Amino acid sequence: MIEVVREMRTVRPAGEVLAYLADFAHAAEWDPGTAECVPLGAGPPVPGARWRNVSVFRGRRTELVYELAARESDRLVFVGRNRTVTATDEILVDPSPDGSGAVVRYRARLRFHGVARLAEPFLRREFGRLADAVEQRLPAVLDRS
Repeated sequence: MIEVVREMRTVRPAGEVLAYLADFAHAAEWDPGTAECVPLGAGPPVPGARWRNVSVFRGRRTELVYELAARESDRLVFVGRNRTVTATDEILVDPSPDGSGAVVRYRARLRFHGVARLAEPFLRREFGRLADAVEQRLPAVLDRS
């Protein structure tokens, strides 16, 4: 399994940040690896809501269907699946200690299936770089929204 964790700060209030991030379609704005993310069905982003996410990684397009598995007052959990991987994104959002915005803690876990597991050691560094890019982009997107 590959796991990456990043912590970011934004000037936006925690409640607004959580509401924005709960709609996973916004991943196309803040995740440099996401080329497209569209809802599958209508309605608000509540547990059970799903999105079709197309990512580009190492020049290849990959499609996963993500589901909002948990939505709490300070936490979101999205689980994306396809034949080769299960991706779990956990996002914690808390008010910043000084009251000037929010702290976002992002943890992504990727569990590869079948022969794809063999590539895991070679992909670990690439996923770290992608997480670094999220760490740069997400606060900038949140701060301007």
